[in-house]
Amino acid sequence: MAEAVADVTAQPLRQIVLATHNRHKVEEFQAIVAETRPDLQVVAYAGPEPVEDGVTFAANALIKARAAAEHTGLPALADDSGICVDVLGGAPGVFSAYWAGHAKDATANLELLLDQLSDIADPHRTAQFVSTIALVVPGDASSEQVVEGRWPGRLATAAAGEGGFGYDPVFIPDGQPADSERTVGEWSSLEKNRSSHRARAFAELAPLLEQL
Repeated sequence: MAEAVADVTAQPLRQIVLATHNRHKVEEFQAIVAETRPDLQVVAYAGPEPVEDGVTFAANALIKARAAAEHTGLPALADDSGICVDVLGGAPGVFSAYWAGHAKDATANLELLLDQLSDIADPHRTAQFVSTIALVVPGDASSEQVVEGRWPGRLATAAAGEGGFGYDPVFIPDGQPADSERTVGEWSSLEKNRSSHRARAFAELAPLLEQL
């Protein structure tokens, strides 16, 4: 007699919208979330971009997450991130994407930062990538959460590597063997997604997603 086979229907993934039009961030978040919360599907936000007029990472992350949650009716994540250089007093910081002007020209931003540090010796080129992630659930203002991840390192004197985006080709993370240090631009996507500031911030956020 044939053994009965249970009719198992796969549960649909719970969608969460990522409040960005930056495809690199979408791909990075999808990879990070897939490893830790495979039951969640990160979808890209296609609505209007709000004015990011906050002066902190947290303020801008909340502005974006609130707008995406209201527009889509889905729980929303928003990341606001940048590079903070110690000798520049933490700049570019929240202005990282616009460091060379309002055009969001990543190449110009990187070149300007390297030029500003051209006379700074290696020991004083310390910096850190910072990611602040906001979580907003539509219709529930009390649920808003903000977490932060920091990735320490220093800046190279010249760009290296074709991977990543933004300031990745000039950022050398701490913790690498001294004789084989690489910029994030030389790392694989898998390496970056397991160590980055966004991965660190998401690790702080993961327990808060249990409510979804």
